[in-house]
Amino acid sequence: MIKKVLATAVLMLLIGLLIINVTDKSNDDEGANVVDVTGNTNVDGVAISSPGKSGLEVGKQAPDFELTTLSGKTVRLSDLRGKKVFINFWATWCPPCKKEMPEMQEFYEKYSDEVEILAINATGQENSMKSVRNFINDFNYTYPILLDKKLKVVESYMAYGLPTTYFIGTDGVVQQPRKVGPMTYDFMEEMLKKLQ
Repeated sequence: MIKKVLATAVLMLLIGLLIINVTDKSNDDEGANVVDVTGNTNVDGVAISSPGKSGLEVGKQAPDFELTTLSGKTVRLSDLRGKKVFINFWATWCPPCKKEMPEMQEFYEKYSDEVEILAINATGQENSMKSVRNFINDFNYTYPILLDKKLKVVESYMAYGLPTTYFIGTDGVVQQPRKVGPMTYDFMEEMLKKLQ
């Protein structure tokens, strides 16, 4: 009899803890995108930090930066003034990034004379530089891959979810709302047409 009462009390305690945990969890996730990064490519983005900020606003000057490419070339955003620029933040461990990259390559091959793609790797979140280099070489991506080793550009652009892409006009201003999540070829064409 005592065993049955004790077992019932323990069961009720566990059920109560479960209810409390579920209630607290649903409150914690309000307004946040919780994403499984175990390899599911059907998600829209991957958070690398708390997404408490909303990113750069349309109409604001894009913050200047200077980063090095995988090949060692220095790229400064301000040197691209007069060109349309897509600034894409990504990582090798990000399934949605992997999903969009082949379409970015196809788009780059067709439109590289009209728009520059700067694919900024969140290098400070990577296992190694070698993994980034191997990933790019394995898939033969030819658009510029910039390395943000200290995540300073990720922070200044508030790219707290990956992939995140900003659309910069020839005036150096953010001209379209940022895209968090993978882009399609058609979406990139649409953004290119909207930039001035």
